[in-house]
Amino acid sequence: MSGVGSFFHEDEHPWLHKRVRDIVSRGEGQLTAIVHEETNGRTVRVAHIRPASGIEWTTAADNIQLIP
Repeated sequence: MSGVGSFFHEDEHPWLHKRVRDIVSRGEGQLTAIVHEETNGRTVRVAHIRPASGIEWTTAADNIQLIP
């Protein structure tokens, strides 16, 4: 398989629908999904974050932290 394919959502992630920070961009928003994607033969976990503006972005799941 070439390209990127999404194959698994973490429906039970404890931070879903909570405020998180992307430590790379320092952006903050609500975690809407963690998706496992296959790209170039390896699997990566991707976090989807939606800020107040509504324009979602993605980052590696390891790059997020919960905002208390």
